Amino acid sequence: KTFTPKPADLTHDWYVIDATDVVLGRLATQAAILLRGKNKPTYAPHADSGNHVIIINADKIALLAQDGQVLYSHSGRPGGLRRDSYAELLEKNPERIIKNAVKGMLPKNRLAKVQLDRLHIVRGAEHPYAGMKPQVFEIAQVSQQAK
Repeated sequence: KTFTPKPADLTHDWYVIDATDVVLGRLATQAAILLRGKNKPTYAPHADSGNHVIIINADKIALLAQDGQVLYSHSGRPGGLRRDSYAELLEKNPERIIKNAVKGMLPKNRLAKVQLDRLHIVRGAEHPYAGMKPQVFEIAQVSQQAK
């Protein structure tokens, strides 16, 4: 029989991920899995059983090929195309790089916006969510270039 979680079964835990020397793709996949709630036994694709994910040290992430990569966004207006290279975004706005990567790994449906709103990205090591008592989520494999 197929398990369908009831609203009382759905809990939203808090996790902290340290992004120091972690490759962007590995970080984004682990964050997307936690945001969707796929680490729980009560996971169902149609139910919102996702967790809150706090990513700290976003400015210390490892980008392997940042020289030619460009992040595009468009405002929807004529001439509204915006190109930002990953190298300058890593200095100015690393939160945008991580959020865009995680967004691409979430499903394209109504739940994706709700799940992406639970992603909290902080540049430094201190975060304002200590009152939620987040669990530390360890990504074991870090970048080989960082060593």
